[in-house]
Amino acid sequence: MKIEVWSDFVCPFCYIGKRRLEKALEQFPHKDQVEVIFRSFELDPNAKKHYDMTIHEIIAQKYGISVEEAKRVNADIGRQAESVGLTFRFDTMKPTNTFDAHRLAKYAEEQGKLREMVERLFQAYFTDSKRISDHDVLIELAGEAGLDRDKVKQVLESDRYTDEVRKDEAEAARFGVRGVPFFVLNRKYAISGAQPTEVFMQALEKVWEEENANSPLQPLAADGGGQCMDGNCKIE
Repeated sequence: MKIEVWSDFVCPFCYIGKRRLEKALEQFPHKDQVEVIFRSFELDPNAKKHYDMTIHEIIAQKYGISVEEAKRVNADIGRQAESVGLTFRFDTMKPTNTFDAHRLAKYAEEQGKLREMVERLFQAYFTDSKRISDHDVLIELAGEAGLDRDKVKQVLESDRYTDEVRKDEAEAARFGVRGVPFFVLNRKYAISGAQPTEVFMQALEKVWEEENANSPLQPLAADGGGQCMDGNCKIE
């Protein structure tokens, strides 16, 4: 079974959804026969590398709400993260552009370290308050994920893996993906949003029982469960 996950490293529901999928896989008896591949999706391709505002201020500006209201929204997302064992430190988060992080993930995939690199990038942004557009930071993270730092430096200083990132984003557009996380199972079924672990478990069982036929995507879950789109995270 093949699961493709379109996500962005600054999307809180992408990290939460990733963990919920992993928890479902832990319970799935055929987990060793499931391949999870992470695809690139930039919520805001025009995002700057440095912002003078906090994440609370950015969200307040985007939604037209007060900073205090934004803090309450983020606190709610933080509680959802805690429910799956994650720690989100919104007060010290460094909003940034993620394009180079996605290029790095593509290199990691080629080196057989995609899973480790993706997890480290999410943790670096949401928990460790690192600026994941900074090349020195990315080199450090790559080394921690088991990659050669010198080779990573060469990748980041070039335009390598740009086409691979753009290919993922173009494919997401063809699928009609407007928000992430977005999960595609065997190129047949789609799950939108950070759905509960039970939904992922049901999907795994359903797909496992069916032949791996290639057909148009069929929704296994409607919108919901928390999702980010167009540079914004949905406020319920």
